[in-house]
Amino acid sequence: MANVISDETIEYVGILAKLELSDEDKENAKKDMADMLDYIDKLSELDTDGVEPMSHVFSVSNVMREDEVTNGDGSESTLKNAPERHENGFIVPKTVE
Repeated sequence: MANVISDETIEYVGILAKLELSDEDKENAKKDMADMLDYIDKLSELDTDGVEPMSHVFSVSNVMREDEVTNGDGSESTLKNAPERHENGFIVPKTVE
């Protein structure tokens, strides 16, 4: 099956992708898009009866670990350089009125 991509479709895709395409680029894009659609048509001819849907070719499982704090939050060492502080925060000049 030969898919034909119109000039209007290429213009529209160019606008959506915010691309400025030369005439040569447009012709190349039309051919590439038609080739992709032809390939998709070819894939639809495959017999997939009995094939289970999958998200990955290999079986994959997440390896999770517990979050553990190993070095503390470092707030005291950060705040020791503050010119002014209040409890666990910096005091800074007001910038918005």
